[in-house]
Amino acid sequence: MLKKVGTIIFDLLEILFFAISIFLFVYLLIMQPHRIKGTSMYPNLHDGEYLLSDKISYKFRNPARGEIIVFKAPGSNGEEFIKRIIGLPGEEIGLKDGKYTINGKTLNESYLPSDLVTNGGNFLSEGETVLIPENNYFVSGDNRPLSSDSRAWGFVEKDKITGKAWFIYWPLESIGTIKKVKYNF
Repeated sequence: MLKKVGTIIFDLLEILFFAISIFLFVYLLIMQPHRIKGTSMYPNLHDGEYLLSDKISYKFRNPARGEIIVFKAPGSNGEEFIKRIIGLPGEEIGLKDGKYTINGKTLNESYLPSDLVTNGGNFLSEGETVLIPENNYFVSGDNRPLSSDSRAWGFVEKDKITGKAWFIYWPLESIGTIKKVKYNF
C-alpha cells in the first residue's frame, strides 16, 4: 500500500515537473501574456483585455507597418507598452492636416474613426517630417488624443521590441486573433 502511494506521488511530481517545464519554455521563448492598461489603443484594444504576444516572429523577419507590438518603453524600468507600427526604417514620417504621411503620401488608417485628428507632440509636430533611422520604428496608439507614443518621445529601436501582439484571450467576448490592417501603399 505504501509503495503504491509513493508511486502515485512520484507520478504526480513527474507530471507537475513536465507541466512547469513546458509552461516556462512557452512563456520564456514563444509567447507571453500581457494586460492592456489604459485606453491608448482604443477602439481596437480595450483596457483590461489580456493578449498573448508572439516572441519569435521578429527573429525571422522584420516588423511590418500596421502590426501591434509590445516593447520596452523608453526611459522606463522595463515597463512594456503596446502600440501600432506606423513608420519603418528609412522612411520619412510626417504630420499634415492631422494625418500621418509616409514619404509625402497620406497614410489611410481605415481601422480608426474617419474624423480622428492626430496632433503633434514634442518629437513630431504638425507640418514636420523626420527620417526614421535604420533599426528604428515610429509607433502610435490608436486613440491618438490619449496615447503617449513616438510623437512625444521618438523612435523605438528594434532590439527593444519584445513581441508582436497576436491573440486576445480575455474577456471571452473579445477572444480571437488580432486583425491585420491594410494600407493604401
